[in-house]
Amino acid sequence: MHTHSYYMNMALEEARAAQEQGEVPVGAVVVIGNTVVARAHNNVIAMNDPSAHAEILALREAGRTIGNYRLSGASLYVTIEPCVMCAGAMVHARIKQLIFGAYDAKAGAITLFDMFSDKRLNHRIEVVPGILEGKASLILKDFFKKKRER
Repeated sequence: MHTHSYYMNMALEEARAAQEQGEVPVGAVVVIGNTVVARAHNNVIAMNDPSAHAEILALREAGRTIGNYRLSGASLYVTIEPCVMCAGAMVHARIKQLIFGAYDAKAGAITLFDMFSDKRLNHRIEVVPGILEGKASLILKDFFKKKRER
């Protein structure tokens, strides 16, 4: 059995792939049991799709891989705290657990809205924050610093 750090390192690889393509460096990995069923990174610019966040793309791929849009028992690893759009997709997919690296004070669904604790939603997701937070935060900070320098 692998650790949270093992899968988060995979998500960080995806984030670096996004960065190399000029996308905001966010990566995601979906795991069911001990099997990686999907990997993805932000692809908003290349796809001309505002919904092409790493989490959404990973959830789509995972659904295709297992042949079901319900991803019960799945864990989603993502390098940064998800936005409200992505958090909503996680609830609809019925994932069991969200594991993320860095917090997102400007757009994070947990930081801003504590979304997964809202009892009005019909599904609860266990949240494990701060896994490899330093690495996840650094890749984003470096990306935006370089962008400002241009």
